[in-house]
Amino acid sequence: MKPSKKISVLFVCMGNICRSPTAHGVFRHMVESAGHSGRIHIDSCGTEGYHIGDPPDPRARETARHRGLDISDLRARRVARSDFEDFDYILAMDNHNHRALNALCPPAHRGKLHMFLAFSRQAEREVPDPYYTGGFDRVFDMVEVGARDLLEHIVEKHAL
Repeated sequence: MKPSKKISVLFVCMGNICRSPTAHGVFRHMVESAGHSGRIHIDSCGTEGYHIGDPPDPRARETARHRGLDISDLRARRVARSDFEDFDYILAMDNHNHRALNALCPPAHRGKLHMFLAFSRQAEREVPDPYYTGGFDRVFDMVEVGARDLLEHIVEKHAL
């Protein structure tokens, strides 16, 4: 029996222009490829409002483009209080953003907060921020593995 509720996933980094839109785009592609577009809603945001309305960082867009993905349609936004009620999975890219989300999250919804890589079999638990240091290819690789493992978890847990 398939559940009738759409599963919703929110990826969160600091400014919503590097890691979380990369995860958004990679996960969106995987969900579409697996035929689950109608069952999983995907979004991304940042804990800070530095880049509201901006597209992903040009380096993130270029890395995605080289991997066959277009994330240029995504726009940065800041996490909203309503996100804690609206999303089933709220996934922080690193410990700093997990703490920021935890401080904002109503206690009733704290069970929705996770580290993005908590569902992954890879050893790393945080996706590093490439904004100042580079490493967009490494971030993409980590996100790709994490997104695959996350989709596997969601499909299994929610019987999609």
